[in-house]
Order: sequence, then structure tokens, then C-alpha cells
Amino acid sequence: MPRPNFRKTFGTPRRPFEKERLDQELKLCGEYGLRNKREVWRVHFALAKMRKASRELLTRDAHDEKRLFEGAAILRRLLRLGVLDESKAELDYVLALNVEDFLERRLQTLVFKLGLAKSIHHARVLIRQRHIRVGKRVVNVPSFTVRTDSQKHIDSTAGRPGRGQRKKAKNAGGDGGDEDFE
Repeated sequence: MPRPNFRKTFGTPRRPFEKERLDQELKLCGEYGLRNKREVWRVHFALAKMRKASRELLTRDAHDEKRLFEGAAILRRLLRLGVLDESKAELDYVLALNVEDFLERRLQTLVFKLGLAKSIHHARVLIRQRHIRVGKRVVNVPSFTVRTDSQKHIDSTAGRPGRGQRKKAKNAGGDGGDEDFE
């Protein structure tokens, strides 16, 4: 029997009916085209884990082996995701990150900003219907976090023939003859 997964992906807010937080979350859901508040909470949870690790490392000595090694790993990961700039590659700047920095790196947001979709909601639909490709891989997850090196490879799969056309071409090529087209 496989082991159950005990890792948390999001945390619910401590105060469920705090008006300022509810308004802020609703604004983020609308601005980034999120499906529900859980998507905001998931990003907030990931950010909180990064900030917690950075805070713990900042309490150590500047030349401590653990701080140097783990700090470099956190910074490398954030640089690769495009959340942090090269000029701000220090642990102090990790504490200044916010949820919007991570939401800007979602595939849904980037598809809209690149002009492949008419709106942020249209971008989500295009991604779910498998019309967006990152490199050679078709991605159908709107929350896919795009790395900086993959960002230039985001494009549409609209120019590709559909399932029926591919099937027809395969069958026509398999017979060896294409009598219908002569």
C-alpha cells in the first residue's frame, strides 16, 4: 500500500472573516484570473516557507557554512523562477518579496501579457484546452510557474492540425494511396 502524502500545499488564514484580507484576496483573484482563494493561499504558503527559511538563515553568522550553502540555494531557485532580480540577489531581499511577485510568473499571467490571449480569463481557457506550449511541451496547468529561460519559448499550438486531421493524414499515408485527393 502506498504511503499517503502528508505535505501541505496551502494554509488557511487565521482569521477567516478579516475584511481587509478578504478584499485583498478578491482583488488578486480578479487581477490574475484565479479560480478560487485557495490559489492565493497556495502562493502565500510557498512565499511564507521561503521567507521563514531566509529569516532563519539571516540569524546565523554571515560566514556560517549552512547560511552560505542554503542561502545560495534559495537565491538560485528564486533567480531561476524570475521572482528575484540579479541586482537583488541577497537574503534580505527575499523578505521583501510579496504574493504578486510569484503570481506574475504564472503561465496564465504570462500568456495574457505576451498577447496570446484577449484577457486573463481567456488565457486560462486557452491553457486548459491545451492550446499553449512551453518549449516542446504542451502545458494545461494555468498555475505552471515559468522559469526565466523558458519564458521566450511560450507559444500557441493553434497552427497544428487537429486530432481528426492528423488521424486522416495517418490513414491516408498508411494505405499508400490517396484516391480521394486526385
